Amino acid sequence: MKVKNTEDLREIKDKFFPLIKQRLGHRNGLGITQVLVCSGTACSSAESQDFRLELERELERRNLRDNVRIFKTGCFGFCQHGPIAMVHPGEVFYCQVKPDDVKELVETHFLSGRVVERLLYQNNGQRANNIEDIHFFQAQKRIVLRNCGVINPEDISEYIARDGYFALADIILNKKPSEIIDKIKKSGLRGRGGAGFPTGRKWEMTAAQDVKPKYVLCNADEGDPGAFMDRSILEGDPHSILEAMAVSGYCIGAAQGYIYIRAEYPIAVERLEIAIDQARGYGLLGKNLFGTSFDFDIGLRFGAGAFVCGEETALLQSVMGQRGEPRPRPPYPAQEGLWGKPTLISNVETYANIPVILREGWEWYSGHGTASSKGSKVFSLAGKINTTGLIEVPMGTTLRTIVFDIGGGIPGGKKFKAVQTGGPSGGCIPDKYLDLPIDYESLKEIGSMMGSGGMIVMDEENCMVDIARFYVEFTQDESCGRCTPCRVGTKRLLEVLKRITEGKGEMEDLELLEELAFDIRDASLCGLGQTAPNPVISTMRYFREEYIAHIRDKTCPAGVCKALLDYTVDEAKCAACGLCAKVCAAGAITGARGQPYRIDPEKCLKCAACVAKCPKNAITKGIRKEDVNIAETGIHTGTGGQEERAAL
Repeated sequence: MKVKNTEDLREIKDKFFPLIKQRLGHRNGLGITQVLVCSGTACSSAESQDFRLELERELERRNLRDNVRIFKTGCFGFCQHGPIAMVHPGEVFYCQVKPDDVKELVETHFLSGRVVERLLYQNNGQRANNIEDIHFFQAQKRIVLRNCGVINPEDISEYIARDGYFALADIILNKKPSEIIDKIKKSGLRGRGGAGFPTGRKWEMTAAQDVKPKYVLCNADEGDPGAFMDRSILEGDPHSILEAMAVSGYCIGAAQGYIYIRAEYPIAVERLEIAIDQARGYGLLGKNLFGTSFDFDIGLRFGAGAFVCGEETALLQSVMGQRGEPRPRPPYPAQEGLWGKPTLISNVETYANIPVILREGWEWYSGHGTASSKGSKVFSLAGKINTTGLIEVPMGTTLRTIVFDIGGGIPGGKKFKAVQTGGPSGGCIPDKYLDLPIDYESLKEIGSMMGSGGMIVMDEENCMVDIARFYVEFTQDESCGRCTPCRVGTKRLLEVLKRITEGKGEMEDLELLEELAFDIRDASLCGLGQTAPNPVISTMRYFREEYIAHIRDKTCPAGVCKALLDYTVDEAKCAACGLCAKVCAAGAITGARGQPYRIDPEKCLKCAACVAKCPKNAITKGIRKEDVNIAETGIHTGTGGQEERAAL
């Protein structure tokens, strides 16, 4: 079927909307049960598709296929408790389902009408029957993720039933490009991939170029460690990106779009290929959209996982088949992009906001968020936190709300220490900023950045010097090598950080680190090099006392840096079983049956194999210098360190 006008879209919506309506909690008398099985990367890797196939087979054996229908859906965001299956009506939310649970689920829920209580989410002994009872979802505001977990991403009809492509039809048939650009500007939408450049201004700049052809490019090269926002959007709602790109193409005068995506995202790639084929089949991509002279099509371009290709000028080079290296700006991509032509570049989450703004109105959208940061933000929540997953909150939400309310706090009663935002380009934020509203300006003010939305939580057992070393090692390894400040500077930064974590640092290294960090920031060619020192700058700013402890006292207060640790046997607890000696590859443990064993610190490799094997938990790790009292030296974990810094 070729869609020629809004009436054709309305016909599709009317046919499929009852299914969607039931999933939104309306008991509309469909007479069927729907099972939505999460088919995102996290749940699929945990056997959700095996569960789905086994459920289909069991329903077939019991002749229930006419009464129970199974659908794939995108990520619900509750990744830690997957695989997930939601049953409608009732919105019953089953967690950690396995193929072995299928028979019980069919017999109890579908045949007897009773909920399988053991598969429900439980918190402190309380069971949550449906998604609305789970606190993780209650503090969220789903704008970008509105369709994830609701529609089948492999069926364009379900996207249309959620008003998909209606905005595109209205714009092409009834609106001028300048009207739409004005709405995007008024909405206050800013780029969700990094620095937060106003999206409407970027559209306006590209549209103003009197050059043909022009291009629309979607940056889906999500390379931050712990980040999976864009991937989840593509897996759960690919048509929202296609519609947004077509809208932007109409507004700037482009007929061709490209999505640059990592080849290592196979599910997202497959969903995009299906979505593009379906959109072409319905006449929503290709020639003469909605019977007009407007042409627009989309192709895929695959990246090989180079972190630098997330930078827009390096991305342009890679799309054109060249080595992914950044170039100086200006000219900006809006002026000279793909093949030297004006190119509009935005990331996945930015595009996903466009259809909502156009359907709900710019006034509605700008009513969410803060004065300078409108709308919502998707974050991937990971690290030392009770509930990891994908969340979406209004701009201006505090870190405390995210970490302790939505995320459920720190496991094991440990103390919160910091949260890393913005990935390797961001900074580590200490506990004194937990009540800071999250927006572009406030994060920049304290030495971090929004970035694409990765958020990694750390507790008291994380060493901030080691964290800085990890991120610098990542950026040094991923440097394209084109400019000296990034190529050589990050290598020197890493060498100094390694010295410090190995107990070989000197106090002069602190000054050297700062000088190097600021030189790299100020002199690097592209945004990735310019932000690479941020983890060092932020950890030295807020956790300087840990650097001093590593250098002056040769201790790691968090007990992470192996070179600064000693493993010892508590003789009172030792069972003299000899298991520790058997697993010690270095032969550092000696003793005899009936006598406590001992560890030779000179031979010990600090591999902790003995700790894992000891049945009595008699082996402990401690700081290397037993005579150092951290309280007496003034060195402490947590935020601060300004006095020590001033003394230097």
